[in-house]
Amino acid sequence: MIQRLDQLSAGQTARVLGFNEQLGCRSQLLAMGLIPGARLKVSRLAPLGDPMQLELGNSSLSLRRSEAAMIRVERLP
Repeated sequence: MIQRLDQLSAGQTARVLGFNEQLGCRSQLLAMGLIPGARLKVSRLAPLGDPMQLELGNSSLSLRRSEAAMIRVERLP
């Protein structure tokens, strides 16, 4: 099921499929490991929902909801 990253809840895992055309920070996200095919887990959300913390391999990454909305993912079981 294809979704945007910002639609996932804490504890869910997903695989990165690609980016929205309007994403200006694409190269920075690629450099941090958010490449197509990468598996990630939403570890937690801030109390007001922004930012969200992701586990990506052995790294932890925080993204704003607006940035996460530009990333297409496939939710994994």
